[in-house]
Amino acid sequence: MFDIRNDWKKEEVAEIYNMPLLELVYRAATIHRKYHTPSEVQVCTLLSVKTGGCTEDCSYCSQSARYNTDINIHKLLDVNSVLTKAQEAKDNGSTRFCMGAAWRELRNNRDFDKVLQMVKGVNDMGMEVCCTMGMLTEEQAYQLKEAGIYAYNHNLDTSEEYYDQIITTRTYDDRLKTISHVQKAGIRVCSGGIIGLGESHEDRIGMLHTLATLPHHPESVPVNALVAVEGTVLEGRERVPVFEMVRMVATARILMPLAMVRLSAGRLEMPISEQAFCFMAGANSIFAGDKLLTTPNPEHSDDMAMFELLGLQPRESFKTEGVEANEILS
Repeated sequence: MFDIRNDWKKEEVAEIYNMPLLELVYRAATIHRKYHTPSEVQVCTLLSVKTGGCTEDCSYCSQSARYNTDINIHKLLDVNSVLTKAQEAKDNGSTRFCMGAAWRELRNNRDFDKVLQMVKGVNDMGMEVCCTMGMLTEEQAYQLKEAGIYAYNHNLDTSEEYYDQIITTRTYDDRLKTISHVQKAGIRVCSGGIIGLGESHEDRIGMLHTLATLPHHPESVPVNALVAVEGTVLEGRERVPVFEMVRMVATARILMPLAMVRLSAGRLEMPISEQAFCFMAGANSIFAGDKLLTTPNPEHSDDMAMFELLGLQPRESFKTEGVEANEILS
């Protein structure tokens, strides 16, 4: 386990990130095969259980109440509807069910009680349950843990230095506090970022450095390419080249060998050849289904055809390989 470090220096991260691309991919692939079964990819489904009306001003987000975007706003779905969607996802091969709510933070009210019921219901199906619902307190994290939550997503989005260029309604420390609350409660952390926001390569290095020097690495690290939504501040941004996605995936894999590195937003624009390059570089998790919260995503049948072509298979739920070793090291 000598590859597992939480004391990376930013200069070391930069050296890895800036390696010649094929050498970087080779090193990442070698580490990937050491800690994971390379033919396995975790298949996750993400459902927006409460859409739109968020008070935050995230420059990229279609769900901010500050922007005029073409989304259908709806309040929190009822528990049975969510559980029906979770069962459909399971039947289609997903092993993790993620629920997203467009809130700035969780509040102790009836909606939170419903969320706890959703978590318990999905957990009872034998699926890994993940939520992404904004900031939460330590007490709320423990309540979610008791209900059966498996992971909580709270992305850093970008570097601390660039953060206020993208979001002004909360601070970087707010993000890190929520991650700390989640980890204290014994919940696995899912945290990554977005590239294509106008950030520099130094900002990407900074974000990865922050994640890789947390007391415990996130068990999941989503790498998102910006989907430029009309009506948001970042509309009209050009698509991120695949080689930049590959560089992020490979660097994340080297820095955090045990993590599931998730190829997330932006996959719809990537042909199979580009996605295959990312899998080779160490990505081993995707979101399946035709929607990623409010943005388009590849159809389930297309993903299964890709898996067959590339010789990949869905990873089973609650597998003890890889990320669980983080607990042994702690």
